[in-house]
Amino acid sequence: MGFGDFDFLCERAPVPLCSLIGPYTTSEDTGIVLNGVVPSCYARSIDVANTVIFQTGTAFINIAALGMAAMMVFNIRSKYTAVGRKELLSFFYIYAVLTVISLCVDCGVVPPASRPYPYFVSVQNGLTSATCWCLMVNGFVGFQLYEDGTRLSLWILRLISAGAFVLSFVISILTFQSWGGLSPEDTTALFVVLYIVNAVVLIIYVVSQILLVVGTLEDLWPLGDIAFGVFFFVVGQILLYVFSNRICEGVKHYLDGLFFATLCNLFGIMMIYKYWDSITKEDLEFSVGAKPAAPESSPWDVKEYYDEDRRPYVNDGSEYTGSFYAINRNSSMYHL
Repeated sequence: MGFGDFDFLCERAPVPLCSLIGPYTTSEDTGIVLNGVVPSCYARSIDVANTVIFQTGTAFINIAALGMAAMMVFNIRSKYTAVGRKELLSFFYIYAVLTVISLCVDCGVVPPASRPYPYFVSVQNGLTSATCWCLMVNGFVGFQLYEDGTRLSLWILRLISAGAFVLSFVISILTFQSWGGLSPEDTTALFVVLYIVNAVVLIIYVVSQILLVVGTLEDLWPLGDIAFGVFFFVVGQILLYVFSNRICEGVKHYLDGLFFATLCNLFGIMMIYKYWDSITKEDLEFSVGAKPAAPESSPWDVKEYYDEDRRPYVNDGSEYTGSFYAINRNSSMYHL
């Protein structure tokens, strides 16, 4: 196994790109030239209305991830004055699109042997890189290098994310289609872009947020959110690339490592939102219509009267004596 070789990974993990790389082989039955690295064990498929569905468990996790992403987007949009609100929304939008594409690729909506399949996998790889780079740029927003929510901030985020997407997509499709000097047997560039660069980008984000919390915040509890996010992501990668075959064999091919990796990635995304929510404060003046009560006071407290509020009571024999009208009239006489 050499550097940039996917054989070691693909034999242990049912990753969609594995069916598009590797040496070419000729089928003895059909004589068709095939390529791809098949994992030793993968989740069984089911047949529903003459439609084969792959990775059923992973499909449910992806659907749940879309629901959770919608809830987090709603909560972020409701915090109108929070720092980095628009930038984080862009991250969750990209993550939602990535989840939809992964749902189509993992579950066989786009069949592996079809012509569009390499393009869908390339889009999936591109969105994966765009998500990582978008997260890293979000990490710099808290340092106030430039004002958040402005055109400058948003366009920096968009251009960097789009550049990461294009780079990963182009390298993926050139590798899958044997274009531009690349081939399914030469996967070094694809490995570097998908695994090495993205890993470095995520490390930069984690380190920057640790520095931000330690250097600028008095409360260190957000470090717990960062720790949990890293924990879930690392555990998901280990379950996918190390223990997938054992999991698959242990549960009789009903699930594999991709299911648990997708679930752990969802937990990691939720920790990113939780971390951002814990370090941002909203200006209540712009989000709440009513003025907050004074400290250590209650709307039920009895307030003391001022001198000008002490109204005299005069019984002048009028039929209105004791009424609110008489009190106001006598008060006017008093001030005269």
